[in-house]
Amino acid sequence: MPNEPTPPPNAGEIRTQMMRGGPGRPGKIEKARNPRRALARLTMYLKPFTGLLVVVFALIMASTVLALAGPYLMGKAIDDFIAVKKVAGLATIALWMLGIYLLGNLCNAASGWMMASVSQRALKGVRHELFGHLQSLSLKFFDTNTAGELMSRLTNDIDAINQAVSQNVVSLVASVLSMAGILTAMFLMDVWLTLAALAVVPLMFWFTNFVARYTRKGFRELQKHLGEMTSVTEEAISGQRVIKAFRRNDSVIEAFRSSNQEVYKAAIYANTYALLLMPLSNQLGNLFVITIAGLGGYLALKGLVTIGTIAAFISYGRAFVNPLQQLANIYNAIQAALAGAERVFEVIDTESEVDDAPDSVPLEKVQGHVTFKNVKFSYSPDKPIIKDMTLEAKPGEIVALVGPTGAGKTTIVNLLTRFYEIDAGQISIDGSDIRQIKKDDLRRQLGLVLQDTFLFSASVMDNIRYGRLEATDEEVVEAAKMADADHFIHKLPQGYETMLSERASNLSQGQRQMLAIARAILAAPSILILDEATSSVDTRTEVRIQNALLRLMKGRTSFVIAHRLSTIRDADKLLVIRDGEIVEQGTHQQLLEQGGFYQHLYLSQFKGEQI
Repeated sequence: MPNEPTPPPNAGEIRTQMMRGGPGRPGKIEKARNPRRALARLTMYLKPFTGLLVVVFALIMASTVLALAGPYLMGKAIDDFIAVKKVAGLATIALWMLGIYLLGNLCNAASGWMMASVSQRALKGVRHELFGHLQSLSLKFFDTNTAGELMSRLTNDIDAINQAVSQNVVSLVASVLSMAGILTAMFLMDVWLTLAALAVVPLMFWFTNFVARYTRKGFRELQKHLGEMTSVTEEAISGQRVIKAFRRNDSVIEAFRSSNQEVYKAAIYANTYALLLMPLSNQLGNLFVITIAGLGGYLALKGLVTIGTIAAFISYGRAFVNPLQQLANIYNAIQAALAGAERVFEVIDTESEVDDAPDSVPLEKVQGHVTFKNVKFSYSPDKPIIKDMTLEAKPGEIVALVGPTGAGKTTIVNLLTRFYEIDAGQISIDGSDIRQIKKDDLRRQLGLVLQDTFLFSASVMDNIRYGRLEATDEEVVEAAKMADADHFIHKLPQGYETMLSERASNLSQGQRQMLAIARAILAAPSILILDEATSSVDTRTEVRIQNALLRLMKGRTSFVIAHRLSTIRDADKLLVIRDGEIVEQGTHQQLLEQGGFYQHLYLSQFKGEQI
């Protein structure tokens, strides 16, 4: 019929719906733990569009009523005109049917367009709130949640919600209203024909669920093997140097062949069951029609019903089958959306980073006098990392933090930047507790140069300017010169306007470090933090970076973390950290003369060197 609901989905559509699941679990139709709560909260984002939703519902109602009128008019045409061979009026009723179907389709299109608009506007708000809240979360949250998981919540889960709200909600409402309207019309026309037709419905539900269960299982397996094949492919592409160096091309090809074979077998299984659904649905629909035609023919011969009634019933029967077949898939999609909504709200409900204290004060001109007083900190209550630590860095001093991996060196600077909050004690800058200083002011005075330099997919100019967005081009170039980066920047294809690839993979490690130093120079911090800033570069590049760092550190209080002890010999003070405690402190020479833990560390790196 021209205005019948959309026919059952094809195998590709079924696969899309079966595959939609939670992050990291492709293919799994995951249910929400508390669907009512998730639904209630999701509707809050739709509340501003209540008026539009009422219009959408009215259009769906109108479309349903118009769809029900079509078969009824067809039955009237057969009984009142065709059966009695009356031509007059037949064209009129045909035009009425045409108008009804056209109007019904217009209502369908309008409701779909309006619902898509409402859903996109609502989801824009969800995405904005989710992303905005992510920016307010502490580093601890990002330490315990992978980037892939968070990206999945921003994309896959939002997409699942989008599919349910923009498409499946309209389909669900239309299907339920259509089925209710059809049943009402059928009962009004003939009770016995309606009861006979409904006898087929349980069988249809059973077969549809039977096939859908195996289809979901097949596509879950398919997605699992597709993920494994993608992993093999990604490793093979990114690890080409190692593969070629160790002549492992054949083994990589074999691994891909094996994975590809598993994908092939899973795809055959999944698509076989998926493709069964369409012919099976058609056969069950035919059985529905056959039941109506058989019983209706018998009743017509007995003179109990008219031919027009049978024709109307057959039309209603076909219209009844389609939404019935859609309900299982719509249900799964909505469940996946509610599960996705729960995961999105889980992030939104995560407590934000500790805000500025109500009595926080701005940080004025900084001298750079930093003190730790009886500071304690732990990532988890049963594992203390920093144990009652007290230290002092005077203005302009270079303080080196040395010690074995895991001793707590990086944690110290993370506490100074307030990436994490201390459990006890006090950290002060120029006598002011950093918890009483506005975070923006505090971090504006701290310059970080880390071992793992992060650069954005932007121009060299923009990456350096990230240190101070209002800086002029001349100031950016001057900072690059001070960082000894200007010479290699000019050799790039477009100089300072050269676009960097993802994570600046088109630059060497040393070049990335120089840009990070230039960025820190441009920011003009009062306190500098260098965390293994030269550990991944060659000796010659290290000398250039060291010279740039010396220019950067001049006149600034600096905390330097380094495993290469040769790089911190000239520090004003060395703090030897072991198991979260300062076990030794002094100058390089003083600590060597003590013959303690520092001397052991130093000699282990420089055996045979003249001390």
